[in-house]
Amino acid sequence: MTRTRLIDPKGWIFLAALAAFCLVVPLLNLGVAEGSGLHLPTYLVSLFGKYLAFALLALSLDLVWGYCGILSLGHGAFFGLGGYAMGMYLMRQIGPRGVYGNPVLPDFMVFLNYKELPWYWLGFDHFAFAALMVLAVPGLLAFVFGWLAFRSRVTGVYLSIITQAMTFALMLAFFRNDMGLGGNNGLTDFKDILGFPVQAQGTRVALFVATGIALALGYLVARFMTVSAYGKILIAVRDAEPRTRFLGYRPEHYKTLAFTVSAMMAGVAGALYVPQVGIINPGEFAPTNSIEAVIWVAVGGRGTLVGAALGAVIVNYAKTVLTGAMPDAWLFALGALFVVVTLFMPKGIVGSLIERFGSPRAKAKLPPEPEIAPKLAEEGQG
Repeated sequence: MTRTRLIDPKGWIFLAALAAFCLVVPLLNLGVAEGSGLHLPTYLVSLFGKYLAFALLALSLDLVWGYCGILSLGHGAFFGLGGYAMGMYLMRQIGPRGVYGNPVLPDFMVFLNYKELPWYWLGFDHFAFAALMVLAVPGLLAFVFGWLAFRSRVTGVYLSIITQAMTFALMLAFFRNDMGLGGNNGLTDFKDILGFPVQAQGTRVALFVATGIALALGYLVARFMTVSAYGKILIAVRDAEPRTRFLGYRPEHYKTLAFTVSAMMAGVAGALYVPQVGIINPGEFAPTNSIEAVIWVAVGGRGTLVGAALGAVIVNYAKTVLTGAMPDAWLFALGALFVVVTLFMPKGIVGSLIERFGSPRAKAKLPPEPEIAPKLAEEGQG
């Protein structure tokens, strides 16, 4: 059996383009005078950083949808939890500079007559603890949810509905003031991150570069998982779960691991998103956000990883342009884009390009081998 390379040609192109983007944007922002026509405004740096965070979210969704067959309509929950973990750290960094001047309690807690900091806020004054929670909280929720759902063999549309119910329940919970997380207003008015002013030009550039690095690492992790022996079993579970179980594998274990890793990636995306946009509120848990992420993946190309990231950037750039020019037409344009891609490019932009212009070997791998379960049986017999 041939060994699949960790990074294929389209992966090298993606990483090279991402590296160039992360070099050119800071150069045009920091190295070019503001009066020059080549100068890139700082607000665009943050906007591009937001696109990259969304690309990481789409990548995490493609890992479970494209390669495991889990259509999650609740990945916004993991994105939001990671964002709130980072937001709690940023709120603790405000200290006495808030409106009420309380060195411990955030302004909204003072306004709501909190007498002391809730226990679940403890430790968030340290960046290392907050970074750990960015991974641990979404990962733990995904592990518990996945273990219960996959062990019960919940699949298909029923699983999708349950994931959507999960994020909707979190949205309702986080809207409550007694949750101690800012209620409807969420967390905002951030000052510093790691001692550097959040609004400073250099900090914005550093956050943009950090998001690009996280996206590259997320791609490498997802690619490693999907081309390894573990990834082949994932594909077998996606295409023929009963047959894979009959061969002696435990599909729930493989699905739970993929779902957990995917949630942790989404949490990192949320954590990098928050300091660049300056706010996190319960609206991030809205089911429509998770559905939009599914559209990003479908537009870019399900089961391609690179396509998912590209789809997120394309759709969100279009959203930025159209909501500024025609605010009422954006949802119609998004729906039309999804219909057009589904009818004329069912494998997404990247998938369709590979199918049309790629090498025979690349075409053979798109979509991933659908009949991999018999091959696993042959290998087991050998």
